[in-house]
Amino acid sequence: MAKRTRIAIVLFALVVLGGTAYFADSHLPRLLAEPLPQADAVLVHKAERKLYLLRDGEPYRAYGIALGANPNGHKAREGDERTPEGSYVLDWRNPDSAYHLSLHISYPNDADKARAAARGVPPGGMIMIHGQRNGLGWLAGMLQRWNWTDGCVAVTNTAMEEIWRAVPNGTPITIKP
Repeated sequence: MAKRTRIAIVLFALVVLGGTAYFADSHLPRLLAEPLPQADAVLVHKAERKLYLLRDGEPYRAYGIALGANPNGHKAREGDERTPEGSYVLDWRNPDSAYHLSLHISYPNDADKARAAARGVPPGGMIMIHGQRNGLGWLAGMLQRWNWTDGCVAVTNTAMEEIWRAVPNGTPITIKP
């Protein structure tokens, strides 16, 4: 009986947390979306778990983020589950991503490749800013509490739609520890 009770509590928590996230991350914000100024830079502050859109050097929008499952330190190699640190560019976008929209971060740069080569390991790649896995956006309220990506920067689907609209290809991104 105790096992059934635990299962019921877990299922109830998933429904409550998921339902709350579904309504908070529903399509209503998209329908009521205000025009956003175009960002001229993006700042990710890993310790704060925040992504900032910048205009003229000042943040005008902030979003909570989830990072790689091993978030401390700069990405050193493929598979280390770290989010890179440094200066990059958001160089292309994928509207058909397995995660609700995605913007590619230009990791690895030449210095990242050289560091990995000196260690004899692949640097990794395909680091993105993205929303939730397709079909699981309703779980964002729970998932965004943990660092769960392989090194990407994850936001809610509603946040990703705003970022998608405000950030053109070629926008610089700085990722700080």
